[in-house]
Amino acid sequence: MPRISIAERYRQVLGRFAAEMPEPKTELRYDTPFHLLLAVILSAQCTDKRINQVTPALFEAFPDAASLAASDEETVYEYIKSVSYPNNKTKSLLGAARCLVDNFGGEVPDNIDDLLTIPGVGRKTANVMLSVVWHRAAMAVDTHVFRVAERIGLTTGSKTPRQTEDTLVKHIPDQQIPLAHHWLILHGRYVCKARRPDCLNCSIREWCRYYGNQSKKDKRSE
Repeated sequence: MPRISIAERYRQVLGRFAAEMPEPKTELRYDTPFHLLLAVILSAQCTDKRINQVTPALFEAFPDAASLAASDEETVYEYIKSVSYPNNKTKSLLGAARCLVDNFGGEVPDNIDDLLTIPGVGRKTANVMLSVVWHRAAMAVDTHVFRVAERIGLTTGSKTPRQTEDTLVKHIPDQQIPLAHHWLILHGRYVCKARRPDCLNCSIREWCRYYGNQSKKDKRSE
């Protein structure tokens, strides 16, 4: 495989993703920004499938920040006890709702500085909200994005999610950043899996650093 420049790798990979998934969306189900915030907080170290099983009853019980803020840990825990780390997430949900009520009129703020003041909200969650709800050029880096970007060769030697975020934002056009977040997540979830990437069924393998390196190893072993 000939050497590929970083600009060409981005161009080809993003082009293929855009052709295959022109309108990618989050797999978390939600109806309002507030409910998306709850779902994203719950999704940490848990599958979207599990979260989507839990959230319908949670959303019905707590349609807005005020109703959740008025609740208590015992009540909220019963709705989310099947997700990972339910005790901590119960505290985060209540803390987030009370923060929204006390500081933002019950509405989810639309800027990263305010989002980061909300309990349970880190940079990844804040960027998810900005990109999914407001279509901002914000790159949320979860485990899939971190792994896939490095494996493909969109990043090189990133040690932290923030390094990955900064590199991706540098190379991806602003209008594609909200889409690229989903492209990388879905590719990592269904094709470029953590334990064993499905290279034979990967449409971008021609421009993938990992596949190129594996091909070189196979040729040397022949």
